[in-house]
Amino acid sequence: MDKTVGFGVRLTLRQRYFLLIVIGALITYHLSRNRLQSGRRMLRGEGLMANSSQFTLGGKPFRILGGSIHYFRVPRAYWEDRLLKMKACGLNTLTTYVPWNLHEPERGVFNFEDQLDLEAYLSLAAKLGLWVILRPGPYICAEWDLGGLPSWLLRDPNMKLRTTYPGYTEAVNSFFNQLIKRVVSHQFSKGGPIIAVQVENEYGAYAKDTEYMPFMKEALVSRGITELLLTSDNTDGLKHGGVKGALETLNFQKFDLETIKYLDIMQPQRPKMVMEYWSGWFDVWGGLHHVYTAEEMLSVVTKILQLDMSINLYMFHGGTNFGFMSGAFGHELLAPKPMVTSYDYDAPLSEAGDYTNKYHLLRNLFSLYHTQPLTDMPYPTEKRAYQPVVIEQHLSLWDCLHFTEKPFKSEKPVNMENLPVNNNNGQSYGYTLYETTITRAGTLRSNNNVRDRALVFVDKYFIGVLDYKTQELALPEGKAHRTLSLLVENCGRVNYGTTLDEQHKGLVGDIQLNKHILRDFIIHSLSLKPGFVNRLESSNHWMPMRQRPSFPGFFQAKLYVNMFPKDTFIKLPGWGKGVVFINGHNLGRYWSIGPQQTLYVPGTWLQRGYNQIIVFEEQEMDGKIQFASKPDYGMAVDVH
Repeated sequence: MDKTVGFGVRLTLRQRYFLLIVIGALITYHLSRNRLQSGRRMLRGEGLMANSSQFTLGGKPFRILGGSIHYFRVPRAYWEDRLLKMKACGLNTLTTYVPWNLHEPERGVFNFEDQLDLEAYLSLAAKLGLWVILRPGPYICAEWDLGGLPSWLLRDPNMKLRTTYPGYTEAVNSFFNQLIKRVVSHQFSKGGPIIAVQVENEYGAYAKDTEYMPFMKEALVSRGITELLLTSDNTDGLKHGGVKGALETLNFQKFDLETIKYLDIMQPQRPKMVMEYWSGWFDVWGGLHHVYTAEEMLSVVTKILQLDMSINLYMFHGGTNFGFMSGAFGHELLAPKPMVTSYDYDAPLSEAGDYTNKYHLLRNLFSLYHTQPLTDMPYPTEKRAYQPVVIEQHLSLWDCLHFTEKPFKSEKPVNMENLPVNNNNGQSYGYTLYETTITRAGTLRSNNNVRDRALVFVDKYFIGVLDYKTQELALPEGKAHRTLSLLVENCGRVNYGTTLDEQHKGLVGDIQLNKHILRDFIIHSLSLKPGFVNRLESSNHWMPMRQRPSFPGFFQAKLYVNMFPKDTFIKLPGWGKGVVFINGHNLGRYWSIGPQQTLYVPGTWLQRGYNQIIVFEEQEMDGKIQFASKPDYGMAVDVH
């Protein structure tokens, strides 16, 4: 006998009996799977708690032994190597910032792929057994251009960054709508590695709006952040940077017992943590290379741990400010000083991921706080000093302007951020060329409206440099109508302090010739993005080196690698100032004034066979590119 069941399908009694068995098995499987997942959550217990003088995680006492590694400063192929070395040092927690300006380069255009795949980074940390403290900003400082804020925010003439000004909060909400939905599933309560999330960053040093921190907290909580909330401030900012419901933590380098006691009074019977223990320091162009002795570092870390405090090493591994992303050290009364490309930071793990004396000392110390032996240290990554390569071709800047976006005509100078380029998001980084016609000689005055440095040309003949120090140049006599060109570089926006709203670049106001205000400009945007570099590389206008090059210019060479590519460092003695690209990757700025004298080249960005190197040089070149197996960060000075 058969019966007709659903959709006209006829089943025998035996078939119906078998179907019931299958359905029952599936129901049993799903019920047991749900019970297993529930059991795992119960075994994990509650997340990171701060209800007593010691953290608990999963209901058990827990000390955070953390270290900062920023995914955006390390080539993705090396993420695992760096995190394994972190774990082998005895650390149990990874901390990372999130750079808004990379994830939303144009308003409403988001990028969370490849090098910026934050979820892959979080999943990797979980796979390797590391917990995560996420520091999503939106402001991150980090010696990063504009502290991680996108420059298109500055197109609003009334913008008030890091406040509840509607133009800012609307942009933050739009970004967090994209960011937070990608991280909520990686929280501890969802089975992920995130045990805490920081609310903004060091707001106590800014503190322009009492409603801002509550807004930022709500921006996280309303989007599903349920883990422990933290704030982070240095000694001076501790009084003004907190928000109700978030644990306050400290940032410092020298041991500061008085501030620790003050924190204890503010938060009695709560865990104490140094969120940023500065293991080294950053460098600026024209300065010296800052170092912080391993012995002094170890002494302070030991004292912190002896007080039963938790700690996060900033940085554990610094990495590199690839491209144009390095910020600037600024003060209201002083001209900003741009940061170097390297973010080695004199950290325990070097810029290229090498072990240092600090690493070994910390590993010995942290091993005392583990009941099991630490994991084995991964093998060091190999380095190689390739043979020098000779420059083969050159191309004048003036001959490649057609590769840029269509030039913009304007009666007055327009700052970089307000140019009608990049889908009306303005220009964020690189150089901007301003050209106008002059009919006389005399004194050119910048009126301090050059941000940050301008190469000045008359009919493509180099006259001099205008910057914060030099604000006048003498223009020579010549024919009646000549072209005045100012190639203005954004050397990096200030990343810390109270002048964030004032970080417009390019020409930010009028310039004068003999007290006559210059007008009628043609403006070229030279952001040197990958598309421009690709067009440049395939150009048939390159000239052989037997023809004398002009400056500024692009210079091309090829590096042949006959085996598996290794990390290396580029050296450019005899060159002046510019940018290096290798296989389309922007390695960053170089500048002969130092202190940094080498650029890190990750082996993962090289290939077997020929590798294309393009150097943009402003004023002088040597004719060859050299390589080294070790970095040269210049003459060192103690950080204090």
